[in-house]
Amino acid sequence: MPPLVRTGAADRPTDGPGRPARAGGSPVRLGLRENRLQFTLLLVVNVCVGGLVGLERTTVPLIGSETFGLTSDLAVFSFIIVFGLTKAFTNLAAGALTARFRRRQLLVAGWLIGVPVPFALAWAPSWGWIVAANVLLGLNQGLTWSMTVNMKIDLVGPARRGLATGLNEAAGYTAVGATALLTGFLATSHGLRPVPELVGVVFLAAGLALALVVRDTAAHVALELARHPQPLPTGESSAPGAVFARTSWRHRSLRGASQAGLVNNLNDGLTWGVFPLLFTEHGLGLAAVGLIKGLYPVLWGIGQIPTGHLADRVGRKPLIVAGMLVQAAGLVLALALLDRPMLAGTLSAVTLGVGTAMVYPALMASVSDHAHPAWRANALGTYRFWRDIGYAVGALVAGVLADTLGLNATVLAAAVLTAGSGLLAARWITERTTPGHTTHHTAP
Repeated sequence: MPPLVRTGAADRPTDGPGRPARAGGSPVRLGLRENRLQFTLLLVVNVCVGGLVGLERTTVPLIGSETFGLTSDLAVFSFIIVFGLTKAFTNLAAGALTARFRRRQLLVAGWLIGVPVPFALAWAPSWGWIVAANVLLGLNQGLTWSMTVNMKIDLVGPARRGLATGLNEAAGYTAVGATALLTGFLATSHGLRPVPELVGVVFLAAGLALALVVRDTAAHVALELARHPQPLPTGESSAPGAVFARTSWRHRSLRGASQAGLVNNLNDGLTWGVFPLLFTEHGLGLAAVGLIKGLYPVLWGIGQIPTGHLADRVGRKPLIVAGMLVQAAGLVLALALLDRPMLAGTLSAVTLGVGTAMVYPALMASVSDHAHPAWRANALGTYRFWRDIGYAVGALVAGVLADTLGLNATVLAAAVLTAGSGLLAARWITERTTPGHTTHHTAP
């Protein structure tokens, strides 16, 4: 019987040294070209993942204030807080769950959990239903987005991680932006509910159908483990708790990536809640707000294709540091030009989108570089925990500051935090790559 390679989720036979076989007996190869069909299917899945969360970008803050009469900004932003916390803890659990379940099983489970979301958003009788729907949405996003990015990294191997993560996030966030734009126009013609939210039914049906078709990537993980230049060092635990501590604070570069991810999504959570209210206060209509809220994630998404490739060429750190500083400038632009709100919103959205596109794939690739394949899924889960808890922190900070100091002060505070995070990233993150090659180091 051929030897077995342990993947953490299952044991698989191999065709020989370092080459696991699929269940059907065909050899497994790493690489984007070699796995282009499965990679493309997963890209389409992540379009559906992003589209489902994009339903909320334009309309839900206004549903809170206009449909349900919420007067506190913190109350309006409560749906983002709940979404961020749920998604963050699901990301963390998803890494540990990959030791018990196949990635494809978790992907399907995420889609099934998300089924009630568009219907609850469309016909919720009270704000509490909207908040509850965001618990389900957080679970859905945590499982589906985590699995699509892990599966793509599994498929391509170490040489193209930046490009793989860039393409994954490009597909998802372009869909977020396009859906935000679409719901803004639909809300102008048909009202805030239910028509804009029911677009989500299409994403649910397509995402679930494709999740049932794609193949699992356990054999690709086995192949990378078999080829890895370094075995798991003696005494280095791959247990979830140990990986959480290593990724959160013990490893210098992983700590730098985790804090940058948190602040990056703090911006997103803050602008998600603040920008619709800020720009409607200054006279813009739903279609214009939808354009601003759509432009930011579309540029964030599309921009990750070249920046992900660039991260494989010039390294992760330059893009991370520069991207955080560009985001800080984008937040300042929103305030500096506010007497011309459409210009302010558009330029801010463009700058935020470009800055985030620089940061997003480089951060995930950096985490993958510093993580041994034996505990990489848990490291990515921990990083994504800190990154997505930024949604909750951003919405909470936005709610408290907006209620006490106003919306303008809230945006300014975010700009200062973002610039500070970029400087911390410059201090803590180190490179572990050369073009087309990854060298693993485990020491902090």
